[in-house]
Amino acid sequence: MSLRHRLLSSLAIGLIAVAALPALAHADDKPAADADKSADDSKDASDLPPLPDDKTIRQSVMIDGKSMAYDATVGKLPVRDDKGKVIAEIVFTAYTAPGADAATRPVTFAFNGGPGASSVYLNMGAIGPKRVAFGDQGDAPSDFKVSDNADTWLDMTDLVFIDPVGTGFSRSEEDADKTKKDFYAADADIQYLSRIVYDWLVKNGRLASPKYVIGESYGGYRAPRIALNLQTRMGVGVSGLVMVSPYLDPAAIGDDDALSPLPWMINLPSMAAGNFERKGELTPEKMAEVETYDRTQFVTDFLAGRSDPAAVARLVQKVTDYTGLDPKLVAQMEGRIDVSTYLREAHRDEHKIGSVYDSNVTAYDPFPSSPRNQSGDPILNAAMAPTTSAMVDFITRQVGWKTDAHYEALSYKVNESWDWDHGINGDRPVSDLRKAIANDPKMAVMIAHGYNDLSCPFFTSQLVINQMPDFGVSNRVKLSVYPGGHMFYARPASDAAFKADARAMFARKAS
Repeated sequence: MSLRHRLLSSLAIGLIAVAALPALAHADDKPAADADKSADDSKDASDLPPLPDDKTIRQSVMIDGKSMAYDATVGKLPVRDDKGKVIAEIVFTAYTAPGADAATRPVTFAFNGGPGASSVYLNMGAIGPKRVAFGDQGDAPSDFKVSDNADTWLDMTDLVFIDPVGTGFSRSEEDADKTKKDFYAADADIQYLSRIVYDWLVKNGRLASPKYVIGESYGGYRAPRIALNLQTRMGVGVSGLVMVSPYLDPAAIGDDDALSPLPWMINLPSMAAGNFERKGELTPEKMAEVETYDRTQFVTDFLAGRSDPAAVARLVQKVTDYTGLDPKLVAQMEGRIDVSTYLREAHRDEHKIGSVYDSNVTAYDPFPSSPRNQSGDPILNAAMAPTTSAMVDFITRQVGWKTDAHYEALSYKVNESWDWDHGINGDRPVSDLRKAIANDPKMAVMIAHGYNDLSCPFFTSQLVINQMPDFGVSNRVKLSVYPGGHMFYARPASDAAFKADARAMFARKAS
């Protein structure tokens, strides 16, 4: 399974892709019902009732035993076409420190991924002032408990969470075809979201503030491209860039059934980490051993292939040792363990299946005798209800920003409509990252991963960093890997370590 297909297999990274719809017949040939549906689809979305005006309330959060007051604002910003017509409305949630000096107080813009995910996951799970439990073992869809987030970044920076078109309450004012063209494609996505960052800064008088961008998953694909676009098109410098479990290099991965060893190399350390954690043996030293093997002996034995039975035997033995899977199964697969097989086989004795986002977050397999997985992802299944309920309750009841629209935490419609051509075959987020770093010698860059993530494995980023120039400064791009998975911040210790590393980044910029 290719990384692209893995992205499309679950919606926090990407949803199940659908086949392209057949070409429509001529309008005169359509049945009446189809014609009515087509007319309805092409209707201007501006017929919808207007979204509310911006609204702000004062709240507080306990951080390190002290209460911090902040203003929570839910608002909207328009997207206009070249003629000035509003073609979309973007809803944001901002947390700002009242009375702070705009010239010195940083502001961080946050994006999640998908495509089709709202910003609720970074907001209510990682860096926002309030937290709802999701993404860790034992969390359930019926859980809905919001508490103060002791590891919020609000004591370091103001926070602006942006929901792209079709996610959260953000919406297009165009018909389906124009919406796909203007919003559901990689390049268009970067262009309008960069403009939204610029517009928020101008509207709030914050152009002088230190500015940071954080993106998770496909948001990690967005982040370096938005930073470069802000620098070169919008005229806005970016002080720092944080990529969380990023979908960083779509062009370099290839397919699991290709001749390249790269997909298997990228997956093996995360599989090993899951095995080590289950046995209570996960340490940086053990992971360093796996990484060294992975980029040396593994590659040569893999490329030797069946022409060298001794090489195959060595590879099978090492993969068995590192993954903890049945030796007969590993031998049968010649050491090439795909993600789906690993997630089922690692927990088969318990009749459970692991999450692609954290292989040690499990749920009971409803069809354990089936040759393939027929259930949804354990983390996504548990995360949808509490995150959606928590966010809608905050926006509509606490802030009082009332709307009858449905909040799209994860939108299948957006993902199924996404134009992947540019993102997979054309642009390169790593190239844009290199350019953005080269443009600003003071811009700090941090990449954060969880060991157990098999949707966006940490070793991808490690390999990318290993190939980057030093830009005149050692460790210009910092990689941090924590216990946990794609949403490593669901584990309190990992979230605290993540904040500590981010604090060091903010401190370096301020010094």
